[in-house]
Amino acid sequence: MKRPLDGTRLVMGTDYYPEQWDPSLWDEDLRRMRETGIEVIRIAEFAWNIFSPREGVFTFDFFDDFLAHCQKAGMQVIFGTPTATPPAWLTQRYPEVLNARIDGALYRHGARRHYNYNSVIYQRFVRELVGKLAAHYGPHPSVIGWQIDNEINCEVSEFYSDSDTLAFRSFLKDRYGTIENLNKAWGTVFWNQTYSSWGEVEAPRLTPSGNHNPHEMLDYRRFVSDSACRWAKMQSEIIRPYLKPGNFITTNGIFPDVDYHRMVQESLDFLTYDSYPNMANALGYRPPKGSLGDRESSICLDEVRSIHGIFGIMEQQSGANGGTGSAASPSPRPGQITLWTMQSIAHGADFVSYFRWRTATMGAEIYWHGILDYAGRENRRIGEIRNIHGLLQKIGAVAGKPYEAKVGLVTTYDNQWDAEVDTWHGKIAQQSVSAICRAAQHTHTPMDFVYLREDTKAADLAKYAVLFYPAAVIAKKWQAEVLRQYVAQGGSLVFGCRAGLKGTNGQCTQKELPGVFRDLAGCEVREFTFVAEDEGTIHADWEGTRIETVLFNEELAPLGEAKVLARYQESYYCGVPALIENPVGEGRVYYFGSAFSEEAARVFLEKLSAADPYDSLLTAPACCEIAARADRRERYLFLLNYDKSAQEVIVHTPLRDLYTGRKIEESLTLPGYGTAVFLQEIPSAASKTE
Repeated sequence: MKRPLDGTRLVMGTDYYPEQWDPSLWDEDLRRMRETGIEVIRIAEFAWNIFSPREGVFTFDFFDDFLAHCQKAGMQVIFGTPTATPPAWLTQRYPEVLNARIDGALYRHGARRHYNYNSVIYQRFVRELVGKLAAHYGPHPSVIGWQIDNEINCEVSEFYSDSDTLAFRSFLKDRYGTIENLNKAWGTVFWNQTYSSWGEVEAPRLTPSGNHNPHEMLDYRRFVSDSACRWAKMQSEIIRPYLKPGNFITTNGIFPDVDYHRMVQESLDFLTYDSYPNMANALGYRPPKGSLGDRESSICLDEVRSIHGIFGIMEQQSGANGGTGSAASPSPRPGQITLWTMQSIAHGADFVSYFRWRTATMGAEIYWHGILDYAGRENRRIGEIRNIHGLLQKIGAVAGKPYEAKVGLVTTYDNQWDAEVDTWHGKIAQQSVSAICRAAQHTHTPMDFVYLREDTKAADLAKYAVLFYPAAVIAKKWQAEVLRQYVAQGGSLVFGCRAGLKGTNGQCTQKELPGVFRDLAGCEVREFTFVAEDEGTIHADWEGTRIETVLFNEELAPLGEAKVLARYQESYYCGVPALIENPVGEGRVYYFGSAFSEEAARVFLEKLSAADPYDSLLTAPACCEIAARADRRERYLFLLNYDKSAQEVIVHTPLRDLYTGRKIEESLTLPGYGTAVFLQEIPSAASKTE
């Protein structure tokens, strides 16, 4: 059998915990999995004690036995390193391996993710364990890949132990060289925070007001990411020599304060994601205004795809989610498991593994339901997943084909982390990014996340007709140059307010805003303000179209050849420029001196001719998502109905319905939570000229 993500087919899997079940169930479970269409299982990510019940003692009998059953059943296995749950014998004898809160209190044994990955003692034990597992199980014919740890930085992404202080100092010494450089970067002259030696520098500690030096906290998040990447790299380097040809290393994300681009580049063959759309339906949860509900997962999937293209789903929701001490959610309604599976595949997943095969009968996740209930009987969910397997056979040729998007949302890790530290930045970024994503979804405009990295070239951006950069607060000269080259070759770039405000360390520039983007944007910011609550919604007039200017407004002035496109219509800055257009080479830069609302983002998409790129093929209501994966010859159009009511889709060009094999020429009715996949043959360049 071929491995997942080989670019030739779609593969289904599930998560299985043989240590939680009587061995008499194994053969029957494996047989039923195979009959359901499941080819791959993930195991062992929480099983440290099974391998090492005491310090210095290792045993492989249990999983040797289970893998023999897998081999007999023809089941492929992803082996998890069980390093997210250290055993009690380890944390009791070596409490320095435990993570700590900011007040110094240790997280104790009794849940998971209580370890500290900067502890040299914990690293020593992990190296030994992972080395023995890789050496023993790497050669096994059923093992096709490895998952490092489990959900790195899930539940807690802050680390304040003594080990973290030592590691933080080392990180800062490498970054700044001298304590004088650190003081300058952190602006420690403010509030008399100056350090005279490295021994005075600690991981952030409890303060009276809860306020911390923002430049320190930005570096701290860089440090957390660096620690997570080094953690994954340590394990990857141990495992890789034992990989058989075609085997892989992955981990499951995505979680806060991790540079996943670096992690994949250094340590992984591809990334997987844990997709739980039903969290949006948790009882008592009050979603923010304009929330997309379970459709919000499409945005998360877009972000995963931005990291490494085609990806996998290690945990796809198959039942109600919740725990004894966490959220409670309803069971997926008929069709929703199919909807969420196709949502993942539409956005670039070629491997979908359902969490979990059997619902746990013990522990904190007895209500985090799997495919089967506690008794293991046949149910609606397993029937739906069997049907999904049949659908995947019909659309399998989509495997390996990239997601199609001509609009991108630009971001950087520095800006994401600064938005966690800086309330002003965070409010504006959350408002604008969410609004642009919602507008793209509701106008059927596929969109990519585009991370600006030091190796990013203008050629990498050329495929996008429009790039939004709504939270460009931390900015660097090289980024401005790459974006200038992108625009000069014909692209359209849209800035939001606050662009160019800060430098690398998060200190505000003393240059006229938008700082390093001033020449590119063709404007200056003369004044700025949050919109007072008693003012209501402020608008600007864009050549006859009213657009909302929400949350934060800047008063702009054009420079050089730039021209004013829109002016504010209310408040004391009525008549002042709100939107500037600047020609650069073959393209245009638009500087919008506000945060984005969904309505404003929609106007930009429409005026820049980027909205609804498939409108010549079909028309669908806003509650349906349209996504496409395509190569030069074929386009696979996914239609996803997130509404419980049936929806009519109008087809303007004959398309092949891959579920039924029929040609659809006029219309199609999607049932509530229904999906469809259409095939469009793309004429070759030669045939177009004939």
